Amino acid sequence: MANELKPCPCDIGDRFDYGGRGQEVQVEHIQAYVCKPSVTTDKAVIVIHDIFGWQLPNTRYITDMLATNGYIAICPDFFVGQEAWKLSNDWASFDDWLKTRNASKIDKEVDVILKYLKEQCGAKKIGAIGFCWGGAAVQHLMLKNPHLKTGVSLYGVIKFFEDRFSLLHPTFFIFAEKDEVIPLDQVTLLEQKLKQNCKVDYEVKIYPGQTHGFVHRKREDINPQDKPYIEEGRKDMINWLNKYL
Repeated sequence: MANELKPCPCDIGDRFDYGGRGQEVQVEHIQAYVCKPSVTTDKAVIVIHDIFGWQLPNTRYITDMLATNGYIAICPDFFVGQEAWKLSNDWASFDDWLKTRNASKIDKEVDVILKYLKEQCGAKKIGAIGFCWGGAAVQHLMLKNPHLKTGVSLYGVIKFFEDRFSLLHPTFFIFAEKDEVIPLDQVTLLEQKLKQNCKVDYEVKIYPGQTHGFVHRKREDINPQDKPYIEEGRKDMINWLNKYL
């Protein structure tokens, strides 16, 4: 069976049964999910989804969590209408599917979202977080986009950006010790390269015993042994944003 060969273990974890507290909006050519805090703020976070797309309840849960912590949070459809990956898809077709969804080709969409956040939401300080595919996209933005203040890359696929390490903005990298798609030797090499080339603050943190997607793809109520690390990862993410936004 072709499905035995999985280039990305993103199906590990649980699909949250979660509706969301925010609303869907149309921003020029992009659909997006937005959640705002109860108090006025000029701080915003762009949430970049994984291969399962902008409508995954898990990602909306994290988007709402950011709003609860005082940020205007927006999760746009960075696949721009193209279908998200489904668990029923054949993993043998994954590489072809990925070719039309390049994590480093989101600049046009990010510019549209930045304009919306500044002009429609009053945001002045804007950061980005992303998961897996979106984590790689965050690394791309931290290398290129001058308008963002900071980023958090959660288990972003390192191999997409192996030779680029001169970050423009403070960046926090979250990795799982037992991630099948991101071996620890890749993480070690990333740290070495950042140490040699990076002029801004950064942190690389590995969470013991965790697997790919643990921060947003695991439910702490049915994974009690992982609960401390899930909570720690989320808290670390918020603390980093609080420090630099």
